[in-house]
Amino acid sequence: MALTRRRPASLLLLLLAATLLAGRPAAATGKTGNVVVFWGRNKDEGSLREACDTGTYTIAVISFLDVFGRGKYHLDLSGHDVSAVGADIKYCHSKKFLVFLSIGGFGGHYSLPTAQSAADVADYLWNAYMLGTREGVHRPFGDAYVDGIDFFLDGGGRPGPDPYDELARRLWDYNKPYRGRVPVQLTATSSCGDRRVGRALATGLFTRIFVRFFDYPQCAANWQQEWDRWTAEQPGAQIYFGLPASEKTVGYVHPLDLYYDIIPVVQKAANYGGIMVWDRYEDKRTGFSSFVINWA
Repeated sequence: MALTRRRPASLLLLLLAATLLAGRPAAATGKTGNVVVFWGRNKDEGSLREACDTGTYTIAVISFLDVFGRGKYHLDLSGHDVSAVGADIKYCHSKKFLVFLSIGGFGGHYSLPTAQSAADVADYLWNAYMLGTREGVHRPFGDAYVDGIDFFLDGGGRPGPDPYDELARRLWDYNKPYRGRVPVQLTATSSCGDRRVGRALATGLFTRIFVRFFDYPQCAANWQQEWDRWTAEQPGAQIYFGLPASEKTVGYVHPLDLYYDIIPVVQKAANYGGIMVWDRYEDKRTGFSSFVINWA
């Protein structure tokens, strides 16, 4: 089944009512309760604090640090007041949320031309956004820190040769002095058929992978085959099924189809992690995650 089928909202309400009244079991047994949302792509999506207060997410990914690799860095949060984000991160942490910073994005202004540039970017990320304290490094979020870095390599630079594996190893090395604690978690976001992040994933250091089953028709058409491939090739990571909250996006899945057709399949995987929702602005408009959180 392609990820495009839609059903009337009234039918969905009837399903939910029947489920509650009849005590019907969930569609699958491998629930994790984890829902990831990308935040920072539209100033009208509301604050990060508001996202953490919805009760429909467990992880927020701030996006994007869209320029890096050649000594220049730029954080694009689509008009949000960056000075307010630090306090929101602390608030989200108090609510037991994980907050990640996503690097890369859809533009072409990032790359890692050398191993030294990977080392420089790792040093910058540690000191600007995590627990590093090196003097002279501006911290956009103040003394707040993110829980890790998400590799969103959808454009920019040379996807094959760039040493993102070196960047992953450099970032992971910051964990060594922290016994029993992992201040740098690594995640990756990839379209279902994209191999740009493959070199980094081969390090085995990534704990979560958010696979985008949208924007690409082949991903929507062959989602089960691609899901099986990802879960088999990355047995040491939690794999998340990424869906758009907007019905205007290729790969959109009506909540009924998600419940009946997709959730029972993906939750059979031993390394199923949860559902990733793209993005907070569209989800605020459609309420997609309010259904997902019950089934994820």
